This record gives sequence, structure tokens and C-alpha cells, in this order.
Amino acid sequence: MRDWPDRRLLELLNLEIPIIQAPMAGSDSVALARSVSSTGALGSLACALLSPDEVREAASAIRQGMSRPFNLNFFCHTMEAPDTAAEKRWKSFLQSHYEGFGLDIEAVRESRLRLPFNEEMCEVVEEVKPEIISFHFGLPTPDLMDRLKKRGIRVLSSVTSVREAKWVEDRGCDAAIVQGFEAGGHRAMFLETNVATQVGLFALLPQVADALSIPVIAAGGIADARGIVAAFALGASGVQMGTAYLFCSEASVSPVYRQALETTADTGTAVTNLFSGRHARGILNRYLRDSGLISEAALAFPYAATLIAPLRAASEKTGSLDYMQLWAGQAAGLVRAMPAEEFTRKLAADALSRM
Repeated sequence: MRDWPDRRLLELLNLEIPIIQAPMAGSDSVALARSVSSTGALGSLACALLSPDEVREAASAIRQGMSRPFNLNFFCHTMEAPDTAAEKRWKSFLQSHYEGFGLDIEAVRESRLRLPFNEEMCEVVEEVKPEIISFHFGLPTPDLMDRLKKRGIRVLSSVTSVREAKWVEDRGCDAAIVQGFEAGGHRAMFLETNVATQVGLFALLPQVADALSIPVIAAGGIADARGIVAAFALGASGVQMGTAYLFCSEASVSPVYRQALETTADTGTAVTNLFSGRHARGILNRYLRDSGLISEAALAFPYAATLIAPLRAASEKTGSLDYMQLWAGQAAGLVRAMPAEEFTRKLAADALSRM
């Protein structure tokens, strides 16, 4: 079998396969991360919705009987609590949707929010010592970065422009995950603010590769071996795949979500801020079609999600997709379901045979 044409990421992260299973809060799992890492690729676990104790337990469970590297992922957003006027606008926007389910919008209790990486979580990471840690929405403060680096932990961060890529390299990042507009889930934008100008992966990837000295990882719209080969041809040292791994049995995906993934057309996803308050790509449903994809009424991330949660729960309870948050990228139609280990090994073998 031929070797990979660029081994920088493999050597940096001590991997055998330059494929990263993307962290996906609420949809990934310990089982998924373990299965991917067991192949010599990199399994990941999203930690933004986990408590410190839950991160400890998850890291221990991933490591159980396995010595391969794994990745823990965190967010680096700012928390700015909304004022009363903003909350009122968001409730007004959602009121008719609540009435459709017979729900009382004034009775909604506070829910667990996606929290940014902080001092407490840094202490947990120092304790559990994952080989790799990745960030979305930028990087943590310089002092926290220094602590991670002193522990020998490799740091990755998602970027959406050459400017963001240079920024993370200048601040000690070991590799940059280049997220194209095609990608499912939240836009990684942190210096950039206009989602309409986010660049497609295969236009952005070679520009970032030319601008950086650290390895570059391609993310967005890659779902099979052809995408991996194309990413390497454009300067990537590895790829990160999210939507494709949602089809695996180890993913924490409900039956209705899985069915939606399996039937999504190439034009079946769109970018919206109506679930979390931050722009993210997901499968179109009634809520998005009726409400429009973008609204200034949505509370800032992550606060918007609290009032969306009851609608999502009510929709899923009835087996309906109408109000479900269904993050997915534009290449879902290329994927076929199989166990994560088998899928990862097949991807690697197929990609190498095409190179």
C-alpha cells in the first residue's frame, strides 16, 4: 500500500491515518471516538456541553483498554448575557411556534449552556492529559494556552480565513483546521463576522496552506475518498469529517435524525442562526422554511438555544423533523452507513488507492 504523500500531521499527532472524526456536541460519543482512534485515525469528543466531571469520566472511558491518541474539543466564545429587551424580542419571535404545540413560553426554565474553555476546564485537561485538544471560535487566553503547551498537549483550532489561520499560528497552534462553507454545524468564524463571505473549502484550502508553516487540515464537504484525495492535492496534511460519521452506528443520533441524513438532497441544508443564535449549517425543515433562515431577533449564542429546546423536544416526541436541530454538511448524500472502524479503514484504503 502506498504511503500518505504528506506525513506532517501523522508525525505531529502520532497517527497512522490522517483522518479526524469531527467533534459534534450532542451527536458524537465515547464509543465513536474510541472506534475511530482504534484505527490509528483521530477520534474526538465535543466537551462544550459537558461538566468538568463528565469530561473526566469521558476521557477515562475513551482510554479504557486503548493507547491511541484522542482529541477533546472546546469552544472559545464570549458570554454576553442578553438584556430584557432582547429576550422579549426572541420570545415574541417564537410565541406562535410555542402556541402550535400548546406550550407556555413563560414557563421555560434555564438549561445547560455551551460554555467556553476556562480555568476550571483547563485544570481538568491538565489532569486527564489528552494527547490533543482542539478549539472552535478561536483560542483560549494566552495563559491557558501556555499551560496546555507546557503539558505537551498538541493544540488544533478551526479557522475560516487566511487571517484567522495566521492568527492561530502566531499564538502557538500546532495545526489549523480549515473549515469551508460546505461544513455542517457552527461556523468557526471568530475574526470574521460576515457569514455571507465565508469561503468554500477548495478555494480557501490552498490559500491557507500557502500562508502557514504548520500542517493544515481540511474540513467541510468531505465525505468519501475522492474528497480526501482532493484535499491533499490542495495542500492539506489531513482531513476532518463530521457529517459522514453521523451515519455510523456509534453516533448519538436519533432515528428521525438518521432518516433525515439519509434522505437529504444536495440542496437540503442551509446556514441559520435560529437554533443557537450563531450561524450553523443544518437540514432544512418547517421551522426554518416558515421563519426564514436568519433573524436579528435570535438571542446571541449560546442563549438562544434555551427557548428552542422545548420546541425541539416536542417535535422529536411526535417523530417530526419540524423543529429539530439537524446539523449536517452539504455532502451527506455521498455517505453510506457502516460502523466507524470499518468506515475509517475503508476511507483510508480507498484514498491511498486513488493517490
